[in-house]
Amino acid sequence: MSGKRRRMNSKEKNGNKRTVLIVCAVIAVLLVVAAAGFILWNMLWHQAKAEDTVKEYFSYLGEGKYDQMYALLDSESQSTYSEDDFIPRNQNIYEGIGAADIQVTVPEPENDRGEDTEVVTYSTSMNTSAGQVGFDNQMTLKKNGQGEYRIDWDSTLIFPSLLEEYRVSVDTVQAQRGTIYDRLGNPLAMQGTVSQVGLVPGKMNEDAAADIQKIAELLNISTDTINNSLSASYVQDDTFVPLKQISKNDTETEEQLLAIPGILIQDAQARVYPMGEAAGHLTGYVQSVTAEDLEELEGQGYHAGSVIGRTGLEAAYEEQLRAEDGVAINIVDANGAVIEELARQDAQDGQDVRTTIDMTAQQAAYDQFKDDRGVAAAMDPTTGEILALVSAPGYDPNEFILGLSDERWNELNNSEDMPLNNRFVSTWVPGSTFKGITAAIGVDSGKIDPAANLGYVGLSWQKDASWGDYYVTTLTDYGENVNLENALVYSDNVYFARAALNIGTDVMKEYFSKMGFDEEVPFELTLQQSTWDDDGNIDSDIQLADTGYGQGQLLVNPVHLLSMYSMFVNGGNMLKPTLAWEENYTAQVWKEQAVSAETAETVKNDLIQVIENPTGTGASAKIDGITMLGKTGTAEIKESQDDTTGIERGWFICETVDDIDKPVAVVGMVEDVKDKGGSSYGTAKVRSIVAAYEGVQ
Repeated sequence: MSGKRRRMNSKEKNGNKRTVLIVCAVIAVLLVVAAAGFILWNMLWHQAKAEDTVKEYFSYLGEGKYDQMYALLDSESQSTYSEDDFIPRNQNIYEGIGAADIQVTVPEPENDRGEDTEVVTYSTSMNTSAGQVGFDNQMTLKKNGQGEYRIDWDSTLIFPSLLEEYRVSVDTVQAQRGTIYDRLGNPLAMQGTVSQVGLVPGKMNEDAAADIQKIAELLNISTDTINNSLSASYVQDDTFVPLKQISKNDTETEEQLLAIPGILIQDAQARVYPMGEAAGHLTGYVQSVTAEDLEELEGQGYHAGSVIGRTGLEAAYEEQLRAEDGVAINIVDANGAVIEELARQDAQDGQDVRTTIDMTAQQAAYDQFKDDRGVAAAMDPTTGEILALVSAPGYDPNEFILGLSDERWNELNNSEDMPLNNRFVSTWVPGSTFKGITAAIGVDSGKIDPAANLGYVGLSWQKDASWGDYYVTTLTDYGENVNLENALVYSDNVYFARAALNIGTDVMKEYFSKMGFDEEVPFELTLQQSTWDDDGNIDSDIQLADTGYGQGQLLVNPVHLLSMYSMFVNGGNMLKPTLAWEENYTAQVWKEQAVSAETAETVKNDLIQVIENPTGTGASAKIDGITMLGKTGTAEIKESQDDTTGIERGWFICETVDDIDKPVAVVGMVEDVKDKGGSSYGTAKVRSIVAAYEGVQ
């Protein structure tokens, strides 16, 4: 064999190339097949894990994707439960209980399984409207034709004890609103019993149109309201269809209603106001919360069925009185019997509130003023405790609880007597009751010498000719001795106009500030601020003079006036008025030394003579055995000095000064006493309130 290499011809070279290419192609195909196999194997392995289907199912639940949850059910379950059944049942239950933060723990299997049927145990926890719910459960899964696990579903996968015929019930656990008491423990506002009037359709006359009309008239509701209630989808022949609540005391209406076939009256619980209109403005009333309330009070325990205090004490003490209803989530059977309690949030009753109000004084005050447009307030002048607050005419808060018709609402709103207007929170021209305050300012500032005789100037007076045709007038000519005591006893406008000019604007305003004008009274109810002028200035001598006897642009709140008068029996200190009862309560000073103790004593003794002097303007208020200071007042409301068509507000304020068991100060105002005897009309009313409170004639 020679050492020479044989060269391959071109045919041989091409053959080798084809062989290499074929081998490479085969290897590539094998690699692709292997990769595809690996991917397919990997996919089949994951699809074959039942636990992954469980996790996927509950991930959709957390997102509220009920349709995708349904897609994971096996064919047998989907044939048993349509999507239209599945989605509402799940959605209504989970959303109805306020399910949130749903956590599902699925343990990893200890070994590879892949059986056609697998049972997966898992743990569930969630927050609900009644608190935390947690449980263990099991889910059965079956492989479909594609090797995917699908769920063998029934209602026990929602809750283990939830059978198909059972349902989940979210029940309110009713809490009770706190009671409002007077100082002696008598209820002013409470949870009480009312009569729920309703109809049972199966017991009505066949042609009930006439009966429905009569019921509508008796209940002061429309026939449409009744017919709409009767046509509700839930109503059956034996269903009790509630129409309206009425007072348990309305026996006359109850008897007339019970004579109508189909009427049924049951007891029901509701907010009740035992004093009715006598304390309507004081207690106020509650109403159901609105959507706006819920938005504003979010997170404070209110819900769509809650009530909230709208006015008066109900609103002022809302934080203490309000009840927080609880909630129970139960699984119940077809008859409503509880099978299992899943969660419960206990109700929290509201706190009771005891006030300083005395029911006797409150009722007496209303009885005296109920036929007039006016206001009355009573206070213990040694403690500041408010004993009565009356605005007349009043309204009955029970009407708001039982339901007002549009006609009644319009009647209350459009009445010229304005029964919905709370007069004791408002400010009024105080008239001559303010002379006691001007006297205190003048004596304390040294601008009034109580013993000095200012000299007789007649019943009509003006500073000088610069006043033009404006004169200050007074009614009683009591002689030549024009001193402070006589000026108070006979209510001399001229004296106090002259005194105000001597005091001067700056001093007057200084004392107004010391006494709480243009300042919010520290009180449980919001009161309008007393003012001496709408812009804080006294712009002329005429205005200053008129202010001295309680006219001008002076406006005073009745409770504030009681506080100012309290300085006469508390050494010059004005007491803080309060409605919050405390055992062995100690008076709190609002304005310390508004005037000196000496000033307070001087003016007090002169004000006593307003009642004790037989010729004093307040002499008719005298009660044997009880010493009181007092001051009458008539505030003229007219367009000009010559106006004869204006009205006269009649005032009287009095205050016990002896060390007696039941100290009391009472102020009352009637809006117009022009044709009723002037201020003496209100004086008699205030005296009667004091007498009723003291238990004397």
